[in-house]
This record gives sequence, C-alpha cells and structure tokens, in this order.
Amino acid sequence: MARRGAPPEVNAGSMADIAFLLLIFFLVTTTIETDAGLDRMLPPIEPPDSDVVIKQKNIFMVNVNKYGQILADEQPVELADLRSSVIAFLDNGGLSKSEATQDNPFCDYCQGLRDVSSSDNPEKAIVSLKSDRETKYGVYIAVQNEIVGAYNDLRNREAQRLYRRNFTEMEDLYNNPETPSEIREELKEKVKRIQDLFPQKFSEAETAIK
Repeated sequence: MARRGAPPEVNAGSMADIAFLLLIFFLVTTTIETDAGLDRMLPPIEPPDSDVVIKQKNIFMVNVNKYGQILADEQPVELADLRSSVIAFLDNGGLSKSEATQDNPFCDYCQGLRDVSSSDNPEKAIVSLKSDRETKYGVYIAVQNEIVGAYNDLRNREAQRLYRRNFTEMEDLYNNPETPSEIREELKEKVKRIQDLFPQKFSEAETAIK
C-alpha cells in the first residue's frame, strides 16, 4: 500500500504582518466617543469651620422620585415647566432697597415678581436637587439640563442687554483653546461679569436651613 505523503505546510510567516496592518487600520478608522460630563464646581477639600445656614426662601427645592415625577418647591411640576419655575425663583429679587446691605444687595436688574417670600437676589438664590436612587438616568439628566438652561436663559438676557450678544456663544468662544488670545482676553471680563449677575449655585447636597 502506498504511503501517504505529509500534508503541505501553510506558510504563516506573513500572518503577523497582516494582523499588524489590520490593527493599524482599525485604530485609524475607529471613532472613539468621549463623554463631556456635567460641568460642576466641586467643594473645597477642607470643609468650612461651621455650617453655612441659609434662609428657606433662598432655596428652591427640586425633588425627583423613582417614577420620574418632579416636585418644585413642594408643588408638582412637569419637566416642560421646570425651567420657567427656576427662572421665576432666580429672577425674583424679593429684597427691598431699604433692607439691602453690602452682603445682601438689592437686585436692580431682576425682572421677577419681587415676592418677599421668595429669593432675595440671584447671589443668595440656591437651587437644590434631590433624586431617588431608582430615578432613571435619562430623567435625572433632563432635569439637570432644565435647571442649567434656566441659568443660561437669564445670562443670555443680560448679555444681550449689556453686550448685544448671547452669553452661551461668548462662553463657548472663550473656552475654545483655538480662540486667539487677544479675543479670549477681551471676553474674560465680560463672561465673568455675566456669571456674577446670575451665579450658578446649584447644589445636590444637604443644606442647613433656618
């Protein structure tokens, strides 16, 4: 009986080169998405010596339960109406000129109802958000967007009044590293001025109330 010969060998010498070329191809052509995250100012490393006590009327409480239902200042509110509620609180300017002090100034640019039972001025106004552990992530982000949107709407209004420009456009241009340094330097003071008119005091922590 004739003996079978050994099967022909496969030349695998170039397989490593092919695998390497495929790896480079996928690295070059694949788009990797990055999450921008939420823009928040973190508290200092060292805690304050004593708790900062804030008047109840200067805190706007927003609560989101696990079913996606929203309470704004203990009143049920739809997501579509949340932004206007936050704007009314931030823009209230309830402190009168006679009660104003250097630490608690009168808001002469506020256009709200000036309700004495609501926030004194934008500098004192704090929006506090609390959510349930089982709150859906999409609802949580949507609520955050509406609150931040309220700040941006008010800042845009003041930027239009002072500079005839939108604040969000100015801020994006200022934060863009490709913007020429002379333009960024010009925008720096304007952006800070608008931010100071409506400082974003947005808390997700327990707050001491009096």
